[in-house]
Amino acid sequence: MTTIFSKIIKGEIPCYKIAEDNRYFAFLDINPLKAGHTLVVPKQETDYVFDLDDDQLAGLMVFSKKVAAAIKSVIPCNRIAIAVVGIEVPHAHVHLIPMDTMNDINFRNPKLKFTPEEFKEIAEKISSKVIL
Repeated sequence: MTTIFSKIIKGEIPCYKIAEDNRYFAFLDINPLKAGHTLVVPKQETDYVFDLDDDQLAGLMVFSKKVAAAIKSVIPCNRIAIAVVGIEVPHAHVHLIPMDTMNDINFRNPKLKFTPEEFKEIAEKISSKVIL
């Protein structure tokens, strides 16, 4: 069964794309904890992040590092947190979340609401700084 992330990658579901290469895809989380909260996924559909082979997992982290640098350059924060949860969608992915305190990455926090225009502006700012 095709995951929602595979449908996003194929363009069947719209997203606020940050970056992509031939193996990975990054886009804004539509239920963000913080402005700039981004999901990074391998294009190959694999349910569990630790089921990725070593090369894919390493590549996911290197791609995520580049996206995190772009996020940090445009979203004021102390750090970019990385979280691997992987329960809500059966497609390996990491969350990149701008943070100033540990509470900023608490998934029980209320999710932020942005207009489509605000999401688009955030995505454009971050994507313009990604260096792949």
